Amino acid sequence: MSKWIPVLVIEDEELVRKALKRGLQLYGFRVFLAEDGPAGLKLARDNKPTFILLDWMMPGMDGLQVLAELKHNEQTEHIPVFMLTGRGMIGDLDQAFEIGADGYITKPLDLGDLGRIVKAKWKKYKKVATAG
Repeated sequence: MSKWIPVLVIEDEELVRKALKRGLQLYGFRVFLAEDGPAGLKLARDNKPTFILLDWMMPGMDGLQVLAELKHNEQTEHIPVFMLTGRGMIGDLDQAFEIGADGYITKPLDLGDLGRIVKAKWKKYKKVATAG
C-alpha cells in the first residue's frame, strides 16, 4: 500500500535526511528530499507529496516559516505536515498547530521504528480526515 505514497522530507542535516529516507523506503514510501525550506517548498509544489515531514529547526527559513508558506499556498495547503522536532514544550507545539501542522514526531528518532511511526500517523490522519 505505502509504496505509492510519496512523502517529502525537509531536513537540513544531511545524515539525518539520508537516514530518514532509508527508514521510510524500508516501509515502501517514495521519498523526496529537500535540504532547506526554499527547496522543500519547490518540491512540494512540483511533486504534490501525500504528506510532508518538516524539520522545525533549520537555518535561514525555519520549519514554522516553511509551514506557514505551505498552508498559505493553494497548491500545497491541503498537504498534511508532520513536524520533526526535539522541542517538547506545549506552547511550541501549539504554535505549530495554530499555523496548520497536522502532527509531530519527536527527535531523536528511532530509525528502526520510523517507517512504522509514520505509517501509523498517516493512517490515523487519513481516518480522522475522512470521518470529518
